[in-house]
Amino acid sequence: MEHGVSAIKEQHKAIVDTIKGITAGDWKVLVLDEATKKIIDNAVSEDEILNRNIANIEQIEHKREMNQTMDAIYILSPLPYIVDCLLADFERGRYRKAFLLWTGVLAPELGRKFSGFRQQIASFDTLFIDFIPRESHLITFRDPWSLPVFFHPACNNLVAEHMRTVAQKIAAVCITLGEIPKVRYYHPRNPTHEASVLCTHLARFVQKELDDYKEWDPNFPPPSSRPQAVLLITDRSMDLMAPLIHEFTYQAMAHDLLPIKEGEKVTFHMSVNEGAEEKDMELGDKDKVWVENRHRHMKDTIDKLMSDFQRFIEQNPNFTDQNQDTTSLNAIKDMLAGLPQFQEMKEAYSLHLTMAQESMNIFAEHKLPDIGSVEQTLATGLDEDFKKPKNVLDQVVRLLDDPDVTPSDRLRLIATYVLYRDGVIAEDIKRLLAHASLPPSEAEKITNLEFLGAQPTRALKPLRPPPPPLFPRNAKTLTLQDEEYALSRFEPAVKLMLEDLCRGALDPALFPYTVPPLDGSDDALASQGSLRSAAPKWASAHNRQKQTRQRIIVFMAGGATYSEARSCYEISEKLNRDVFLATTHMLTPQLFLRQVGDLSVDRRRLDLPMDRPKPRAPAHLFERPAPPPMITPPAGPAANRPAPPLGGGGAPRPPTKGLGAMTLSSGSSSSAAAASPAIAGDGQDGGKPGKLVKEKEKKRRNFLGMKK
Repeated sequence: MEHGVSAIKEQHKAIVDTIKGITAGDWKVLVLDEATKKIIDNAVSEDEILNRNIANIEQIEHKREMNQTMDAIYILSPLPYIVDCLLADFERGRYRKAFLLWTGVLAPELGRKFSGFRQQIASFDTLFIDFIPRESHLITFRDPWSLPVFFHPACNNLVAEHMRTVAQKIAAVCITLGEIPKVRYYHPRNPTHEASVLCTHLARFVQKELDDYKEWDPNFPPPSSRPQAVLLITDRSMDLMAPLIHEFTYQAMAHDLLPIKEGEKVTFHMSVNEGAEEKDMELGDKDKVWVENRHRHMKDTIDKLMSDFQRFIEQNPNFTDQNQDTTSLNAIKDMLAGLPQFQEMKEAYSLHLTMAQESMNIFAEHKLPDIGSVEQTLATGLDEDFKKPKNVLDQVVRLLDDPDVTPSDRLRLIATYVLYRDGVIAEDIKRLLAHASLPPSEAEKITNLEFLGAQPTRALKPLRPPPPPLFPRNAKTLTLQDEEYALSRFEPAVKLMLEDLCRGALDPALFPYTVPPLDGSDDALASQGSLRSAAPKWASAHNRQKQTRQRIIVFMAGGATYSEARSCYEISEKLNRDVFLATTHMLTPQLFLRQVGDLSVDRRRLDLPMDRPKPRAPAHLFERPAPPPMITPPAGPAANRPAPPLGGGGAPRPPTKGLGAMTLSSGSSSSAAAASPAIAGDGQDGGKPGKLVKEKEKKRRNFLGMKK
């Protein structure tokens, strides 16, 4: 389901409008780095950039030709080695003038390095785009290392700096969406794990980023008829069942069961053209069949694909045999193979029919209906009749004995059972693993759940009563509409949290505010009547409804699931909001258990980016062109001519003047109070192209030089 606002479109607009404003009809070179290239490629096509008076797109780490007759627009990451790459360009005078755009806040000591190159810099701004919108309402930071950094006990010294980085990205999402939201955060009741304060600290970092931006631009956010947005900061410990159980909606089921690759793009590898060709098919917002079906229950997805194809046959009788069977997936796939006239439609439907068929094959072969039924009981604490279940352990053991149940599903079932029981004695975990024919080393994937707030093992006599559910539901009001959906009784905590929020009933002790509302309530959430400004009378009812939808941003530290992404879309549709899910990375059950297992390994084995050698600017950027070859003068009178004066030609002289003007800060960076990009010693305002930023030393970070 699509809504008017889209994080992809908002980021696209920010990038394209900025480039268009700088080129202003004049041709320029666009220079990116490895990280910013991924951001730009995700949001804007290369053709669209080139059509905005961009003569060429280059990467700053690569070897490039000198181009001293053309200006360059740099969109760069605010990292030390990228700054060094840029300084190398300035020392060489690679381009005529530079329009600098940073994707995040540049530390003040890095900004001061440009003081000797003021004449080359036409503008110095910040473009808040350091995130990857994956879908219209799903945003990731592509940072799977966040889970070990936040929850591994040996990574404590990395947490503060990582929080600042994540907080800046969250603030960038809010700013790109045009919002300064109320900030609320998950504050667990009676926590036992060290990382229980994660959301508290992260929320404060985010509030600081937003306050500083608001101080720099008092006119932000722009006038709007929407109620003020809400940002909910949560972490993976809030719901440990969601990443473990099987989900039977199309997108989540496909990512769980099929070999879908998640890199720069999300792709599924399959045969096309009747097996004559292998191809990686992209799954994204451009695929309308995918967008329309990804959140449907798999049963409904298959019904929809088949009915859509039936309608196509009726509308195109000349291309099809009316007598062919259209009641099975295989028959429809055979018919599609004989329709070369409809290549694009054929590829889209072939992709999704193949994925649906393969998912359902695994569903049947590996006893997923039986596994799913037990998982739903364990996750909800209620059986299919919404009553307290009986003989749960017998059902679990029976499945652990079944040869058709895969080893990974057995492990997930044991982990789910241990969470349901709020812990078992350590010996019982060993017995369950042995019964499931799993190696004893797999126990760490269960016992390490304690680092995320669970109690996987306990003494024979429980030391604490089982914790009450975060969002209690009245079993008397729960009813099943259809037996087909008995495997979908579990609702992720994110969905229940959003329902409470929109009803104005979210517990302020469980989700406190960083800045409590003046009236002590949040009534604007319960109704859509509280507006920042009145909607124009001429606006249509449909447009007015879209314009006035309140925006809710959920951030999940440590990774989010596809069931949680689906929940945000469902709440958007059901309760007339625009709910965005932002997260460090997307989790599948396999990835989640692997990362939990890693929480007890030696930190050196994790190969965290923070523990690797710091990247450095490539040496070739500092190489000087070879001097022209010496020409031997001819014999005769010319040989007696005096040599030309030094400096009159030959190889370029070292840029000693430029290097001498550079200054280095001896202070260390503090991202939470880091200054924005600034150039020392110049009195011009960097808020407009063609002018530089005057640096002001302030106790709090200022945002001078950032693009409004």
